[in-house]
Amino acid sequence: MLVTLRVKNLALVESVRLDFESGLNVITGETGAGKSILLGALHLLLGDRADKKYVRAGADACGAEALFKLAQPKAMNDLLESLGVAPCEDGQLIIRRIVKAAGGGQNLINDSPVTLQGLKQVGELLVDMHGPYDHQSLLNPTFQLDVLDAYGHLEEPRAAYASVYVELGALEAEREELQGGDQDVAGQIDLLTFRVKEIEELAPVEGEDEAVAREHQTVSHAQRILELGDGVRRAMQEGEGSAFDGLAAAQRQLEELSRLLPEAEEWKREARSLAMQVQALSEAMGSTLDRVEADPARLQWLEQRLAAYQKMKRKYGGSVADVLAVLAENKERLRRLLTRGERLTELDGRLALVRAQVMKKGRVLGKQRREVAEKLARAVTVELRELGFPHSAFAVEVTEGEPQASGLDVVAFGFAPNVGEPMRPLRDIASSGEISRVMLATKAVLAGHDRIPVLVFDEVDANLGGEMGNAVGRKLAQLGRSHQVLCITHLPQVAVHGDTHFAVAKRVRDQRTFTEVDRLEGEARVEEIARMLGGKDLTKVTMQHARAMLKG
Repeated sequence: MLVTLRVKNLALVESVRLDFESGLNVITGETGAGKSILLGALHLLLGDRADKKYVRAGADACGAEALFKLAQPKAMNDLLESLGVAPCEDGQLIIRRIVKAAGGGQNLINDSPVTLQGLKQVGELLVDMHGPYDHQSLLNPTFQLDVLDAYGHLEEPRAAYASVYVELGALEAEREELQGGDQDVAGQIDLLTFRVKEIEELAPVEGEDEAVAREHQTVSHAQRILELGDGVRRAMQEGEGSAFDGLAAAQRQLEELSRLLPEAEEWKREARSLAMQVQALSEAMGSTLDRVEADPARLQWLEQRLAAYQKMKRKYGGSVADVLAVLAENKERLRRLLTRGERLTELDGRLALVRAQVMKKGRVLGKQRREVAEKLARAVTVELRELGFPHSAFAVEVTEGEPQASGLDVVAFGFAPNVGEPMRPLRDIASSGEISRVMLATKAVLAGHDRIPVLVFDEVDANLGGEMGNAVGRKLAQLGRSHQVLCITHLPQVAVHGDTHFAVAKRVRDQRTFTEVDRLEGEARVEEIARMLGGKDLTKVTMQHARAMLKG
């Protein structure tokens, strides 16, 4: 569950902390008070793109932080491990997001930096957000198919179908490439042959380009290297007045000095050591310099080899590894084209087998979907009757179509809200209030089949009122028994069902506007319900009505 949400310097919010509870948490407030800012903070934490305009005027940055407590953290810990993030300790997960006014920011999970994609992946395991326009997704056939599969836990048969479908696509693409016109195939063979020959003539070896560059550097400056090296060696050992001769003279003086001054014994040893180091360094330099040769022929070969490597890397990739990868790919493509007759025969046989597998696995999946469709239709119908459609019927129609990535099936949700009305596709329903309740019913059904701990509803009660609002409130409270539910609402009929109630208000202090959030209990909650019933001017009647609604 979401334990704490902190928001700082986001739009009108200077600093707000909300401590949520399990069950149904309702958030109310007048239009424009800033309820959407709280959801905006949650969206930021779950990976939405940020804009520096979100930063409160006068602030350098805005931020949001959420603390989640997970009862079953294994799936989350597995994901965190793949993202290189520390696991949850005692099931606690902390997400932080900072957006700077100057641009940029930070994304942190358990104090480890992550990408926006990482935030999104984590968010998908934590929160299911449903906004005022999300019910339109329920009209999308792809979404309807996903709902059906989620309800039936059909991930395995769908994945089994998808694997052979992907194989079929790869085989068909290969066959199409091989089956091009003779002129096109001949042109491809010529091009591939040229590429393979060009690269093979270079005979590239990983690391050789770097070695050639280093040797080229040495050979092209050989004369100067030898001059400098010879000067250094003369200064150290071989020339008149060299460092080695000076150290030898010093050792002779130290030999006599050590007999007169005990401390000089250590100086004598150090001088001997220095002399040995100078001698060793001079010999090592000599060994290396003896191999340096100003060879014009070698220099020319190195320049040609280096230029050839640079040309290949410009044409086929930024590194020798890329060039070798292009070589391997082109050799394989050339092999396939040169043996395309035999390969086409093999492909035709393989395609027949894989097409048969696609149809077989697709029909197995389709059969399971039809079985699940009946159960889903009954379950949603039950929920709809609790949401103010006592005589409604919901249907899930599954028909076989052409193979596609999701299977052979086309799914269509149907709805008949009243007795005597025919079943119609859900997309033909004009009322957004009806669609919102269908979405809520669907969410209620799916809630028992998923592991997402937090459900967020933003104005799911739009265009509803009276008893319909009560029905929605009861359904949200019912969802709150299996999930933590956060709901932004304008309806008192919904708000009274909350286990925890927050009110958002806009206030002015020192010529600045602030959005603040209060947790309501007792008389303060009664007053908020009364405000929702009758406006700012509270009356004895609205207060009594509010108390009666809260008592249920």
